[in-house]
Amino acid sequence: MAKAPAPPKPPERAGNPLVERVDALLHRPEAAPGAGDVPVLTEIVDDERQPRPAAVDAEALEALARELERAVLERLGPEVDRIIEEKLARTLTSVLGQSMDGMRAELTRNVTQMVREAVAASVARALAPQEKK
Repeated sequence: MAKAPAPPKPPERAGNPLVERVDALLHRPEAAPGAGDVPVLTEIVDDERQPRPAAVDAEALEALARELERAVLERLGPEVDRIIEEKLARTLTSVLGQSMDGMRAELTRNVTQMVREAVAASVARALAPQEKK
């Protein structure tokens, strides 16, 4: 598309270098894009020139999924183990603490009861009339 010739400049713009540069840019001929040019936003790029990705077969996809799963487990496995051990240790500490408290209370009751019974038996023997042989 050919551009129309530039209209005559008014006398006040004739000597201004900025106006001359703008006029030169506006009236320059457009170059046709070459084969190695990068497309710009105003150009339409033919999508058919772009290579299409090859279709992936199910076997290759399954192998890729297995490899990805193995890699993820390999990297996350130690961290998961550490977190499980920490949680298990906290839970076991809590449960063992409660269990030990219960056992301590039960042992205290049992020992107290045995001591009472032993003291009562001892007092009963001491107060009982002595048998003569």
